[in-house]
Amino acid sequence: MTALGPLLGSIPSPSSGEIDLGPVQIHAYGLMLLLGIVAATVLTGRRWAGRWAFWRDPRGDLVFRVAMWGVLGGIVGARLYHVVTSWSTVDGEWWEPFAVWEGGLGVWGGIACGVLAGAWVVHRAGESVLAFMDAAAPGLLLAQAIGRWGNYFNQELFGKPTDRPWGLEIDVGNLPQGYEPGTTFHPTFLYESLWAFLGVVVLLLVDRWVRIRPPGLFCLYVAWYTFGRFFMELLRIDQSHEWLGLRLNAWVSIGVFALSLLAFVWSQRRRERERPREAAPPPPPPEGPKMAVPKGRIR
Repeated sequence: MTALGPLLGSIPSPSSGEIDLGPVQIHAYGLMLLLGIVAATVLTGRRWAGRWAFWRDPRGDLVFRVAMWGVLGGIVGARLYHVVTSWSTVDGEWWEPFAVWEGGLGVWGGIACGVLAGAWVVHRAGESVLAFMDAAAPGLLLAQAIGRWGNYFNQELFGKPTDRPWGLEIDVGNLPQGYEPGTTFHPTFLYESLWAFLGVVVLLLVDRWVRIRPPGLFCLYVAWYTFGRFFMELLRIDQSHEWLGLRLNAWVSIGVFALSLLAFVWSQRRRERERPREAAPPPPPPEGPKMAVPKGRIR
């Protein structure tokens, strides 16, 4: 395949996916994930506790605990999903399935396991799991918007060739087979990041102006992400299982999108559990005839 015609401009890729700080090397992929986690925690804490300094609120401790266990569960689930669905891309070394710093995290497994772990923590704390899901929804999407930039530093998961001014340059060492040096590609990481940032704004506006029963906002978050993710899958050219002409993650997007819409309808039509009314105190016993007491001296 020949390189695309003269370019009006392009997005250069970083020369390295690592940041050198003297004797310490920081993987940019991991740094983006960390920034996403911090941003999601802060936004969720603000929405749950009602203040930006949520750590000063008694309810803020729950946000930290959910973040800790949710992140651990999310990393395990994300890596597990990637390894199971893309085993051919995992090298033969025994530690490769655990090498999260090299990329290869499936967002589906990360969200599923992270939400389950967080829900368990919230339930143990005696708080409403559904209400917390709505509080965390914009933060989760914000984390995905920031975390996607890790793919930029790893030069991975880009789309088809394009001659658009925002085409992404890829180093020869990361160039897929069949493409000549100088070919630029759709920066799907950028598309998905912008879509997620826009979704954060939309969710916050909907939550402010529309009365939605929990976990309706979380369902809208899932629907928003999967709708955009489907079109990203149509652009991507990295190795993936296909079925009936569509990539595996495109089918997952369709299925999860449909389920999220059904869950949203259910959440808005379900009846809230009514708390049992306290029994009214029994009426006082009727008063009988009063005995007359003579006022005079009894003789």
